[in-house]
Amino acid sequence: MKFRKASLDSESTVRQWLLEFAKAVRSRDYATGRSLFAEDAVGFGTVANRCECLKDLESRQWRRVWGVTSDFEFEMDQGVVCACGELASVACFWRSYGCRDDGSKFLRRGRCTLLLRIESGKCLAVHSHFSMVPAA
Repeated sequence: MKFRKASLDSESTVRQWLLEFAKAVRSRDYATGRSLFAEDAVGFGTVANRCECLKDLESRQWRRVWGVTSDFEFEMDQGVVCACGELASVACFWRSYGCRDDGSKFLRRGRCTLLLRIESGKCLAVHSHFSMVPAA
């Protein structure tokens, strides 16, 4: 991941947030996912067009996607982070496997942008936008 204008502290903090969120998605750990987001976070997603708060984001996006997702991870080698003061923005790709109704899996590739607020060495997402990579 390329860091622009990031201190070593913010680089480590952002990487840790990404790893924790990916683990929460893989284990369907909604409590941990919630702990990584601000209550008033706004989210855009592939399933839910716009979510106005964390409760909305969890119910309309996460709960509809995480249950049919496996092996979620951020592709950090293709990401860019810009951190300045108390804010960091992240733009990177992600990949996972989706599950069809018949139980078969298929590769899903997507991209995300995140706006993270850094407070006392911890990140809280205040905005997320996850979407699938457009079909060619």
